[in-house]
Amino acid sequence: MSTATVTAPAPAQQLPAPGELSMSAKVFAFASMCVGMFIALLDIQIVSASLRDIGGGLSAGTDETVWVQTAYLIAEIIVIPLSGWLARVMSTRWLFAASAAGFTITSLLCGIAWNIQSMIVFRAAQGFLGGSMIPLVFTTAFAFFAGPQRVVAAAIIGGLASLAPTLGPTVGGWITDNFSWHWLFFINLVPGIFVTVAVPMLVKVDRPDWSLLRGADYLGMTLMALFLGCLEYTLEEGPRWDWFGDDVILATAWIAGLSGVAFIWRSMTYAHPVVDLRALKDRNFALGCFFSFVTGIGIFATIYLTPLFLGHVRGLSALQIGLAVFSTGVFQVASIPLYAFLANRVDLRWLMMFGLALFAISMWNFAPITHEWGGSELLVPQALRGMAQQFAVAPTVTLTLGSLAAERLKLASGLFNLMRNLGGAIGIAACATILNDRTNMHFLRLAEHLNIRNESMAALLQSVSNNAATLGADTLDAQSAALRQLWGLVMREAQTQTFGDTFLVIMVCFVIATAMAPLMRKVAPPKGPSADAH
Repeated sequence: MSTATVTAPAPAQQLPAPGELSMSAKVFAFASMCVGMFIALLDIQIVSASLRDIGGGLSAGTDETVWVQTAYLIAEIIVIPLSGWLARVMSTRWLFAASAAGFTITSLLCGIAWNIQSMIVFRAAQGFLGGSMIPLVFTTAFAFFAGPQRVVAAAIIGGLASLAPTLGPTVGGWITDNFSWHWLFFINLVPGIFVTVAVPMLVKVDRPDWSLLRGADYLGMTLMALFLGCLEYTLEEGPRWDWFGDDVILATAWIAGLSGVAFIWRSMTYAHPVVDLRALKDRNFALGCFFSFVTGIGIFATIYLTPLFLGHVRGLSALQIGLAVFSTGVFQVASIPLYAFLANRVDLRWLMMFGLALFAISMWNFAPITHEWGGSELLVPQALRGMAQQFAVAPTVTLTLGSLAAERLKLASGLFNLMRNLGGAIGIAACATILNDRTNMHFLRLAEHLNIRNESMAALLQSVSNNAATLGADTLDAQSAALRQLWGLVMREAQTQTFGDTFLVIMVCFVIATAMAPLMRKVAPPKGPSADAH
């Protein structure tokens, strides 16, 4: 498999530690980094089911409270592609340790935030510091392990990458219902301190190279931050503010578009770009980024849609929602041993194709959703989705990054992880827009059948009016109560039909991805991790 060439600065002096560490030490070091990645990914969605409680505790309105999640997402999506360059400057272990320490401190600050403004600032800092830990786990796994061990490591990373945001609403709902929203952040303290101490002791895979600061592409960094920050804001806030009908959304969209074009031009022409876009010339890497983007749509959009349906249509509490969606995580964890067994015996391309197809089947099973669906009705589609996440994400990691040259792995890993988050952001924005537009359409179509010839409607209105009159309401109030109940029933059914439409749109994305899976080339990973893996 060929890789595009790019002029790069001379690598820093390398450490032989990866080859000298015992297997148990490598596993412990890798596990410590996985803990850091898991809590950083968990915090993306851990507040999603508890925003109302956070807003109430900080005396903030809904428009302000949504920034508790948006600020984290914007900061994280900016730092992920920067992490490769930062790791070369600071070294992997010290960047990871500093990020874990900062993430722990900002988690504490989030828990003791005194108003919504301080909370938003601390969440942005938490996202920025946590986001840099995610790609480093990918690159370190390829430095520590080889052959079958590398496949198992990729399975674990892929599982955690999709499991953590899936469990976020469940964990957050349980914590908020049993303790308080402050503990959404305090639970990070113990694992954060552990990671901060453990990683520098064992993850000695490279040395810092501070000379890279002199030739760094600071203009490219600025353009990238403007592009990703404004794009994330546009995608997050667009559905709520009628997209380009809002002046702020229009302005951020223009800034994102112009800075994005400038960033791509800069990255393709600058000698030492902060993000290696030239890696996209490699077929496996380009396709892998596409599959990462699609799986991001599937993972984050369904995490967004399912709790929204259970809350708005079924009226469940945060804890009830968490328990209803918990089956996805259970089946994903249960699939890890099966995937690890098959991954060393079956071509990874076919396992990935199976995972993508299974995700499409899961969305097809979500589509017939009705207003009566709860945890039991969601069990089968969520079980399929849990298995699909494991079989779609893990082989994509190995196929995409498994044969990249070692000196390119850090920069490419950041871009690969960025695509998953971008897929999630675009997927959620598209789903929110579909929910807004299609709900109105379905409501109007249902309303067309509500006329004087509809005997069921007439019977319902008469029954509600009679009940209201029995309770002492006058005729006008009784009729108004009947019409309000009818409106509520029609809106509920319109929303339910729209959720089914949205799941079908996600299904189409996975059908396309499944059809493209055979285009991937088979990867033969190196037989062992080299001393210069970083």
